[in-house]
Amino acid sequence: MSEQESNLQYIAETVRDACIEAALEGYENAAISGLCREGAWEAAISSIRMVDIEAILKKQAVPSGA
Repeated sequence: MSEQESNLQYIAETVRDACIEAALEGYENAAISGLCREGAWEAAISSIRMVDIEAILKKQAVPSGA
């Protein structure tokens, strides 16, 4: 795997992890607030849409030589 491919994979994994975390948190918060399953699912999707990818990329510098 080339360095560029490794960097792209690292970025993709970082964004995926942030989306999963956002979805779980959004669903949990919605369920705690009393929303039905469908409403909680919609809240989870909304949380994913609000993930600030630019902030993630700034925070997670791609490791050199990865």
